[in-house]
Amino acid sequence: MFGRLTLRSVNQCRSLQPISVRSTKTAVAAKESDERDLVNFPRPVRAEYPGKVRLGFLPDEWFQFFYKKTGVTGPYVFGTGLITYLCSKEIYVLEHEFYSGISLAIMAVVAVKKFGPAVAAYADKEIDALEKEYNEGRIETVKTLEEAIASEKKEQWRAEGQTLLFEAKKENVLLQLEAAYRERIATVYNQVKRRLDYQVEKENIMRRIAQKNLVNFVVSGVLKSITPQQEKESLKKCITDLQALAARA
Repeated sequence: MFGRLTLRSVNQCRSLQPISVRSTKTAVAAKESDERDLVNFPRPVRAEYPGKVRLGFLPDEWFQFFYKKTGVTGPYVFGTGLITYLCSKEIYVLEHEFYSGISLAIMAVVAVKKFGPAVAAYADKEIDALEKEYNEGRIETVKTLEEAIASEKKEQWRAEGQTLLFEAKKENVLLQLEAAYRERIATVYNQVKRRLDYQVEKENIMRRIAQKNLVNFVVSGVLKSITPQQEKESLKKCITDLQALAARA
């Protein structure tokens, strides 16, 4: 009981302040997520300060419970009547331990009033340090995961580059095949042209040889048909013609 009294008294100086909660970065990150229904299933947050108390150790919820049924004075009347009943029926005997407890309670209250703020500040500092340590670990993990995601995206980009490289190599192979095909077509064309040129040249040579032989045959036949007397007469006539031409000139 005295431990509870001490804990409640430590926070008595803060009871007049409104209850505030500390939103962690995890809750903020969850609100930013689209995968969680934060309206119907909100993320629980840790309260920074305890609930409001009265008389140093009685929760304010108890008084609120009586207000709806008995009014404002209901809790006090109930508490006074209960204590009176316990003491009058000697259910709770006021022996020497009771007065010792009162002395200890006074000492506890004084200690809480004097050392409570310093202890609370120290506890808050330790909690902040612990929370910072947890957040640093979480942030480091998130950073590592983000780097892993970035690396994975980079690898995917490289894989896409390999796909483009494969397509380029495929196009290059197709161009090489096309070049080889055209080269072979050109080779076939040249070979066929050479053979045709050979046949044409062969025909021309045969025609020239035949023409030459025919001319030689005709000339030899004509020469054979001319007699020596006709040759002499032709020679004389040529000389006469030349002389006549010379005289005219």
